Amino acid sequence: MPRKTIRLSFDQVLEALRTHGFAVSAFAGMPNGQLVSKSGAAAVLVPAKGDEGGPAAFAEHPGILVRGNVARLLDRGYQKFIKTPQYELPATATQLQAIHAFSEELTQLTGGTSLYNQSLGTTSDVYHYDRLRGREDEAPEPKRPWELTSGH
Repeated sequence: MPRKTIRLSFDQVLEALRTHGFAVSAFAGMPNGQLVSKSGAAAVLVPAKGDEGGPAAFAEHPGILVRGNVARLLDRGYQKFIKTPQYELPATATQLQAIHAFSEELTQLTGGTSLYNQSLGTTSDVYHYDRLRGREDEAPEPKRPWELTSGH
């Protein structure tokens, strides 16, 4: 006989996180947002809307906790950086390992889906490769000499 899946509520997920050593506190910048942190890494969780795969959704994806804010992980192709509105610092191996372990444990406890590429290592929020800089500008369309213009 198949087992019935127990679906936890958002409050039950927060309580489970507390019992596993996570610090959970209200996040001032977001209604119903909860700042969840452990070992220097943090994320902001909110109740999931509808059927998003679990009771909690990310308002801020996992990153390093810097002065009460969750710093984003920025990949520049040759190195990863920790980015806050004020700072951009090179990420250390210890910080990347903390983010990875935090993300894996948080995904497991919230009932989220663990993806293969995320389980291999730390994935970044933003990718900025220096060789691609300027490609986002649209180039003018090439002239077509075989088409008639309004001057003929």
